Amino acid sequence: MVCAARGLDRLTEAVDAMTTAGYAVEPLQLDIADTDAAATALAQRGVFDIVVNAAGMARHTPALSTTSADYDAVMNVNLKGAYFLSARTAEAMIAVGRPGSIIHISSQMGHVGGIDRAVYCASKHALEGMVKAMAIEWGRHGIRINTLCPTFIRTPLAEVTLQDPARRKWIEGMITLGRVGEVEDIMGGVVFLASDAAALVTGTALMIDGGWTAH
Repeated sequence: MVCAARGLDRLTEAVDAMTTAGYAVEPLQLDIADTDAAATALAQRGVFDIVVNAAGMARHTPALSTTSADYDAVMNVNLKGAYFLSARTAEAMIAVGRPGSIIHISSQMGHVGGIDRAVYCASKHALEGMVKAMAIEWGRHGIRINTLCPTFIRTPLAEVTLQDPARRKWIEGMITLGRVGEVEDIMGGVVFLASDAAALVTGTALMIDGGWTAH
């Protein structure tokens, strides 16, 4: 098993936790936006059966205030990085005739709009379309590719938004089940999409949004 992340501190923390739980884990410090470095790192580690991409970037601003630098930063991680990670992973699987499952942690914002989230929504809507197209191309090779689309999950990425009382109230009002998500809420969906229980599931999105998009 390989666990990759850009930040060394959080990578070390995750690997230590998995090692303590009894897993054999190789840490890999990697910026998914550096597609050449990512391709090299993947090639050095052979063929993966399951790939879970949880890398994400957000720089929330009104659309009229978005800078080119912010746009590029978000797209380079959420879309470009995801695109070439998928391509290089599938390429290796196809070369040896091995099926596999590629899972991207997308967002409910890949299916709706959001305040101050034009760039983020654009990246996630594009990711959803990318996955559909790749699923069509790679299905004959037994490669499944899907997205998992959470609502607001209590993570460092969402913490700034959740600390705003007015926005927190609005978010909880939009989530039909009435609460912000926890990381544990995502785990079952990842296990499902990675397993043979999802053997006929590809090119689609699993919503873990507490009912947000039902509105």
